[in-house]
Amino acid sequence: METTDIKFHEITIQDKAWMDAKFAEDDRNACEYTFANNFIWRKVYQVEVAECCDCLLIRFQEQGQYRYSYPIGNGEKKAAIMQLLFLCEKEQRQLVMSPLSEADRKQVMEWFPGRFLIEGDRDSYDYIYSREKLATLPGKKMHGKRNHIARFKDGDDWSYEPMTGENLEECRAMTYSWIRMRSEKWNEEMEEEVLVLHEAFDHMRELGLMGGILRKGGEIVAFTMGERQNSDTCVVHFEKAYPDMQGAYPMINQQFVQNACGEYTYVNREDDTGEPGLRKAKLSYYPEILLKKYVARESRVVYADRERDGAQIQEIWQTCFGDDEDYITFYLEHRMTEENMLTIYEDGKAVSMASFLPILYFCAGEYRAARYVYAVATLPEYRGRGLAREILQFAKEKYKEPLILAPAGKALTSYYEKLGFSRAFRQERRTIGAGGTQTVKAMELKQETESLVVSMEPVTPEDYVKIRDARYEGEGYVRWDEDAVSYAMELAAARGGQTFAIAGRRAQTAGEEQAAGEEQAAGGDQTSAIVAENESVRQEQSREEEKEILMYEKEGDTLEILETTLSRERLEQIVPELLAETGTREAVYDRMEGMVWLPESMRDMAVNQDGYLNLTLG
Repeated sequence: METTDIKFHEITIQDKAWMDAKFAEDDRNACEYTFANNFIWRKVYQVEVAECCDCLLIRFQEQGQYRYSYPIGNGEKKAAIMQLLFLCEKEQRQLVMSPLSEADRKQVMEWFPGRFLIEGDRDSYDYIYSREKLATLPGKKMHGKRNHIARFKDGDDWSYEPMTGENLEECRAMTYSWIRMRSEKWNEEMEEEVLVLHEAFDHMRELGLMGGILRKGGEIVAFTMGERQNSDTCVVHFEKAYPDMQGAYPMINQQFVQNACGEYTYVNREDDTGEPGLRKAKLSYYPEILLKKYVARESRVVYADRERDGAQIQEIWQTCFGDDEDYITFYLEHRMTEENMLTIYEDGKAVSMASFLPILYFCAGEYRAARYVYAVATLPEYRGRGLAREILQFAKEKYKEPLILAPAGKALTSYYEKLGFSRAFRQERRTIGAGGTQTVKAMELKQETESLVVSMEPVTPEDYVKIRDARYEGEGYVRWDEDAVSYAMELAAARGGQTFAIAGRRAQTAGEEQAAGEEQAAGGDQTSAIVAENESVRQEQSREEEKEILMYEKEGDTLEILETTLSRERLEQIVPELLAETGTREAVYDRMEGMVWLPESMRDMAVNQDGYLNLTLG
């Protein structure tokens, strides 16, 4: 394909007509896809536009880096992306496109397999609401909003009116009062937003913006501005209200939707920029759509996609690990996401891979976000090129979080040590047979606790996590969330296993029963009966032991204990019954060996050499 010079120029009002036509061809509902939004932010982001392959291209700068829109319109989008690749190669820059929709993501992966790392940008997700729900605020969830609006209406001295050329300067003056009220929280981002807001004031008529004003006692206390987004959506670009005026924000929101958005089905209230307070406020209105948007970066290491790469991943997995197809499918369906398996493509296919599962690692007195590294594999004919090393190095730089793994042998331990990993989890393996293999200590314990009544019952992932945390939490502990534990429980069940909560209760001795009977006989009134009942409850509770957990699966005639909080003696006491129930010959319990790599920000922290890993979900 021949290259063409893409001629970008600074966006101007004169670009509105042809850009509006291109936006209409795609009819997108992301807030970035309007002319006005690009124009009013042009000075902050140095916005430039161009036409290429009959598509609209938008270029802007963010943190000193060029970004490009996904091609807009009915033109040749694949050809336009190829021209952008040529341009960035010529200028020795990485091509970064943003924002992409879910459909765009799939299209790019199909057109350019192994070429782009594509990931969701949560801070830029748009909040899109049903216009009807914003106008009426129905149901219990919106009760608080309705109450705030009712308080605003107290005194009946309020009014709503459209924003026009006649009241625009009043709105401009109100922004200065709003700034003074927020002076303690003022920052560069707020400064930029006010500059952009005044751009919108200056060009309101030319840009086709509409707005609404809320007055209280004749004074403007809130206003909003927006425009047509697409055929069924209105987008709100600005909303300002005095922070000390109860109900002003929900009131201007509702009044604008009721008075200016009647022809639309949806209202897009844009993103939250990652600001926690704003995110909470926008979620409190329960969006109909939380519009996911992606960033695509040209990269050697990319995310694998199950739909597109499933057959190739299975080939790598089976070749390298020998696992059966059912297990691989189970893992891919339950644990693989669009952003947790990294791959490298060569010769048009995925040839090397590794999963990076989110976990929490307890280090230096607190939990820290980390990644469990799983299924690191490269096809034999592509080994010796450092592909796995390249993926791991990429993950170190990308996540900047501790990486934890369980090497499958001494040779791999040495390999990972060369990559900066250190040993951090003590290995322990023990086998418990059906007869004659219990320790003397365990047999003595059994004799001492013949009155111990053990109950084994199913446990929820939530309770499993609580029991696990209570037992193992401390330096070097790896914490899995409920979703991960649920997966482990399902996998164990699929392999003929089960997961239990285990509680022990000491049965009452004859002497205790006699004492209890005498106490009941002595209590002749209702008060004595209550006291006796409470004491009985206390005695019962004192006989109850803390719950433990046990997860196992079957492998032939072996019971593989995946995890337990039981002591060695208690485990050996319970195992014979489990072997009998499951028809297995012996039980094997492994405390998993593991390694950790710490990012630069944590290098001065001591690594606990006796940490607890297990439940590695393999």
